Amino acid sequence: MLPKPRGAFSADVFEALRSDPSRLAKADLPDAENADDTAIALWSLYELHFRGFEDVDENFEWHPAALQLRARLESDLEARLRAHWTGTPPQGEFADAFFEFVTNHDGPSLARFVQTEATEEQVLDLLRMRSIYHLKEADPSAWMVPRLDTAPKAALVELLYDEYGGGDPNRLHHYLFARGLESVGLRSEYGAYIDDAPAEVLEQNNAMALFGLHRRLRGAAMGHLAAFEATSSMPSRRMAAGLERLGLDDTMIGYYTEHVTADAAHEQVAVRAICGALLDGEPGMRDDVFFGAFTCMDQEDRVAGHLLGRWQEVA
Repeated sequence: MLPKPRGAFSADVFEALRSDPSRLAKADLPDAENADDTAIALWSLYELHFRGFEDVDENFEWHPAALQLRARLESDLEARLRAHWTGTPPQGEFADAFFEFVTNHDGPSLARFVQTEATEEQVLDLLRMRSIYHLKEADPSAWMVPRLDTAPKAALVELLYDEYGGGDPNRLHHYLFARGLESVGLRSEYGAYIDDAPAEVLEQNNAMALFGLHRRLRGAAMGHLAAFEATSSMPSRRMAAGLERLGLDDTMIGYYTEHVTADAAHEQVAVRAICGALLDGEPGMRDDVFFGAFTCMDQEDRVAGHLLGRWQEVA
């Protein structure tokens, strides 16, 4: 079902999606009340292209008015993301420059906090937030397959084959995460915790959909993927250690230990074989690759800052 609205704007958008999407083209939609109001509306418009909603007709996925509103919200989102990215892409050989760029990025670490001091309640809160992405995992990146040339396409499919379990439905990464959620007493249904997700988590997911759905943003999409993979192995190790410290079920711990080795290999594929090959054919994409990488890390910083601040207030 559609999520709960976060204000008058998303309430009107959801009502139109349930009944008559042509109303979305009208100029009298109320202004968004806050960042949550906008983010949940855009997340829901994107979700029409993922799993859809039981209370929205499947024929409305490509309704012109819904696409028109989505384009307006996307334009605002992209402008905000680019405003955050004020740096200049580093020069030099791409792979070396990329790994140095990622290594030099400094921000708050949720994984380090989980490893050393998080309570079980805080970890469960984090897993609920992570479920918004992890229950779809690599799906936004998969949209890029037909948009890439031969070499980066082949490398992306190689990486995705692993993400999707190598042909074994029981090894799909999102399936493993779902089983992990169940093992620690959380709900595993797709989108189960969307009503709990703050704007920072929604925008993090919206950015991945934005990049994945637009061919012109293929550089940003692959840069985002490369940064995600290059910053995942060590945090996964720390998450596993923290879950073990708290005595949580091995099924959830196993999801993270799986990623310690998998993402160490994926980072090389993503940086060298996907992004490197993309830039060999389209060197003009370099700025967007680094923009996507920065966006990945910057939004994770924003999610971490929100959650750490929230937990501190409760404590």
